[in-house]
Amino acid sequence: MKYSLTDGTLHELRTPCLVASLKTAKSVARALGHSDIFSRSTADFKDQAEQILVINLPGAVSRLLIVGGAEAAMSADAYRKMANAAANALLKLPVKQAVMALAGSRAQGKNTEWKLRTLTHAMSYAAYRYGKHKSKAPAAPDLNTLRLHVANKKDAANAMKFGNALDAGLALSRDLGNEPPNVCNPTYVLREARKLGRHPNVKVTSLNEKQMADANMGAFLAVSKGSDTPGHLIVIQYNGGKRGEAPVALVGKGITFDTGGISLKPPPAMDEMKFDMCGAAAVLGATKAAIEAGLKLNLVTVVAAAENMPSGGATRPGDIVTSSSGKTIEILNTDAEGRLVLCDALTHVQKFKPSTIIDVATLTGACIVALGSHASAVYANDESLAKALLKAGDESGDKAWQMPLWDEYQSALKSNFADMANVGGRDAGSVTAACFLSRFVEETQWAHMDVAGSAFMGGPRKGATGRPVPLLFTYLWEQANG
Repeated sequence: MKYSLTDGTLHELRTPCLVASLKTAKSVARALGHSDIFSRSTADFKDQAEQILVINLPGAVSRLLIVGGAEAAMSADAYRKMANAAANALLKLPVKQAVMALAGSRAQGKNTEWKLRTLTHAMSYAAYRYGKHKSKAPAAPDLNTLRLHVANKKDAANAMKFGNALDAGLALSRDLGNEPPNVCNPTYVLREARKLGRHPNVKVTSLNEKQMADANMGAFLAVSKGSDTPGHLIVIQYNGGKRGEAPVALVGKGITFDTGGISLKPPPAMDEMKFDMCGAAAVLGATKAAIEAGLKLNLVTVVAAAENMPSGGATRPGDIVTSSSGKTIEILNTDAEGRLVLCDALTHVQKFKPSTIIDVATLTGACIVALGSHASAVYANDESLAKALLKAGDESGDKAWQMPLWDEYQSALKSNFADMANVGGRDAGSVTAACFLSRFVEETQWAHMDVAGSAFMGGPRKGATGRPVPLLFTYLWEQANG
C-alpha cells in the first residue's frame, strides 16, 4: 500500500471513494449537488461506531464510504476500532485509490500524527494477503494507494514516512512467518536478510557453523546439529546515526521449524511450529522499517537462525554444553531450544557495544497461558527501558505487559552438574526462561519480549501477525526523533 497526503477541498478532489464521517459526507454531497441522493441513502443509517454505509454518486467523487460514530469524541482504542472498520470496508470496494478524511475525528489525548499512523497501520494490516503457494492465488484488494486528507500537509509529513515504512516492515515480517518450513529454512532467512544489504548504509554478515564452533557457541550448535540444514548467525548493521554512536541492538529467535528435538512435541498443531521464527521475522521487519524511514540512529540486528530437529546427531536431554560466554548449560529439555540459540546471540551482539539490547522470541507456551494473544510479555533489567517499550506498545496499539524478573526465580535453574539448567520446571515458565537469558547480559540495558501468544494466530485465521513490529518500530522512531 502506498500512502500520501492531500489537503485540498474535499468536494473538489477526484476520487473513486471518499471515506468520511456522516457530517463530512453530507457536506460533500451538498457541495456536489447530490443532497437528494444522500438523504434517501442515509434515511435508515445509524451514526454509531462500526456502522458503515457506501453511497454511489455521479461525478468526481463517485463513492462515499460513511464511517459511523466518527464525529464523536472517542478513546484511543475506540479510534483504532473505527480505523479497522473503515479499512476492512474500503478494501472490499473495486477501487484502486481512495481519499480518507478521518484525521479530523477526535481521539482523546492524541494528535493528528498519531491518528494518521493509526489509520495507515489499520490499512496495512487489513490489506495484507498471503497466497503464493496456492495454485490459484486469492484475489488481492484492488486498492493500492490511499491519500489521507489533512488540514496542513507539512505538519503530517512524518506520519506518512512512518506509515509507508511500517507497511514495508510488516509485510516482510508476515511473509517470513507465513512461508512453509520447507522453503523458509535458515539459509532462506539469510538470503532474505542479505536483501537489506542493498541499501548503502547497511552491511550484512553471517557466521556459519564452523565459525560458530570457532567462537565456542556450543549452545547454538546444540540446537542446529540435529538438522541437515546448517544454522546461521546473521548480523545486519544499519548506520543511520552519528559515526561511533552506540547502536541499539535487536536480537531475534529464528527457529524455522521446531519439532522439539529429542523432546518431541505432540503432533496436534505441530505445523504451527513454522512460526517459531517469528521473533527473527519481527526484528527483520523492524529493521527494514527503520531503513525505509531513514531513521537517524545506528542499529545492529542479530538473527539466530536454526532448525530444531531429531536425528542421530541431535542433542539429548542430559547433555551439557558450553556457551560462548563460557557458562555451561545442562540441557534437560531439548524443546527449550530458543534460549540456547539466543544466549550465544546475546553474547555475540555485545561485541558491538550497544546502548540497549532487545531480544524477541516466541519463547514459551507458558507466556500464552499467562497473557493469551492480546499482549506480548516484556522483561527488563532496566525500568526506563521497560517503560519505553510499554509506551511504544500503547502508542502503536501493539500492546505489551511487564512481567517480573526477580532474583527469587533464578533458583529454579539450578543444576547439580553445570552452571545452570535450560529449564526450571512447570511453574512460571516464561519468567524462568527470561531469567536464563538475563544471565548472558550482565552490564547492558536489556529487555526480552516473549511473543509466543501475539506473533501468530491459529485456527481459521491462522497466520503471522507481524507483531511486535509496530511496537519495535515505534520505539526506534522515538529513539531517533527524541
